[in-house]
Amino acid sequence: MIESLSHWHWWILAAALIILEVFAPGAFFLWLGLAAMAVGGIVYLLPGLAWEYQLLLFSVLSVISILVWRRFFRLSAADTDQPNLNRRGQQYVGRVFTLEEPIVDGEGKIHVDDSTWKVHGQDCPAGSRVKVTGVDGTILRVVCREQPSANVDKSG
Repeated sequence: MIESLSHWHWWILAAALIILEVFAPGAFFLWLGLAAMAVGGIVYLLPGLAWEYQLLLFSVLSVISILVWRRFFRLSAADTDQPNLNRRGQQYVGRVFTLEEPIVDGEGKIHVDDSTWKVHGQDCPAGSRVKVTGVDGTILRVVCREQPSANVDKSG
């Protein structure tokens, strides 16, 4: 069977791989399918090409197509207008929030938008303004910006 590979076999394999890409997305089978399609085209033009060379050509074209895709994907992935879209904690770096609970022994909590975040930083009383300087996993690193003003009535 393998000795009688024709261009139709390669085109059927290409169609199967591209259909498989639909059910298992990740842009991996697509490039294998395109390599199989190219080998089918070459076998159509050179029908006497031995099966060993066909498999070798498929292997080489598959590796090349995947490497080219990875290089293109890596370059295009950096060009986005929202680089922190799925990195929620990174979206808060540089923002200033008010502590609802004090930071004691370097640990505290702040309320941000619709959630509560654990914070690490120097001890600060509740009501202080803190600036987010970084993220460690799900913990925000903060620095105390300003202490709450004491509303002490000295008129006595």
